[in-house]
Amino acid sequence: MKQLIQVYKSPRKDEMYLYVDRKEDLKRVPEALMAQFGSPQSVMVIPMTPERKLARADAAEVLASIQEQGFYLQMPPPKTDEMDELGSRLAEYCARFDQDPE
Repeated sequence: MKQLIQVYKSPRKDEMYLYVDRKEDLKRVPEALMAQFGSPQSVMVIPMTPERKLARADAAEVLASIQEQGFYLQMPPPKTDEMDELGSRLAEYCARFDQDPE
């Protein structure tokens, strides 16, 4: 079964999104969550089925969460320290050339 889902982004936290049933909108979202989320900014309305491919969430999990609690909150992905990652790659690369070919 297809369900229309309204997606909002948070103005306070980059890459945080709130998915709700379009008919119910934000009625079932707890006030405490809305206070942390900030004034929701509409991003899109999407028809969703459990099989739909989403970039960072499982559609079946999103739909189940909306049915059970009235919303699905997509948190930002964990940030990696890009400089540490770059440094590790550079060290690995340099180590290849430091090895004695004999």
